[in-house]
Amino acid sequence: MSGILSLILLTLSPIQLARLQYGGGGDWYNDPDALPNLASELVSRTNVSVVEEQKVLTLSDRELENYPILFMTGHGRVSFSEMERERLRHYLRGGGFLYADDDYGMDQSFREEMAKLFPNSELVELPFEHPIYHIFYDFDNGPPQTHKHIEDEPPKGFGIFEGGELVVFYTYNSNPSDGWTAAHDDPEDVREQAYRIGVNIVLYALLH
Repeated sequence: MSGILSLILLTLSPIQLARLQYGGGGDWYNDPDALPNLASELVSRTNVSVVEEQKVLTLSDRELENYPILFMTGHGRVSFSEMERERLRHYLRGGGFLYADDDYGMDQSFREEMAKLFPNSELVELPFEHPIYHIFYDFDNGPPQTHKHIEDEPPKGFGIFEGGELVVFYTYNSNPSDGWTAAHDDPEDVREQAYRIGVNIVLYALLH
């Protein structure tokens, strides 16, 4: 489907952002207002029709494929069963998109799960010219740093490609989803950059 046709359909049919509930002990529910706040910003900044309430899904939910983008975050361990990996693999290869934001603590287990999910596709750092950094707002140096968790390391954005398509986007030492909630009392300019990259991520997921 062309980007123009996709954009026309998006203005007509409301979409809903979905949060992934996963096992392993990590706090998948962290900052529950983050996605609703991002949805509100999408409504005010774009022509995309978005339901301003998040949907919580597990990988066993039958309605998984009705949602074009899955968001996951947390501080602890991520663990999928083999059945869940198969469902997620099918979802991503069928046009779905996963955005994962490390809120400090999920990096190692997330990488382990991605290696099991796509053993022939590496999690690679995206070049700064990748369209996800320029589709609506420009980020010439990759993802912004909302919260720094690792000293002396820049924020980074990684991806997994399947069939030439980016199907997983992962932000590390960046944590923009923390900027989508007022709970952390971040400065307005920091929250603005977080919202901007969030808008880019959703639009990229919907139009590619």
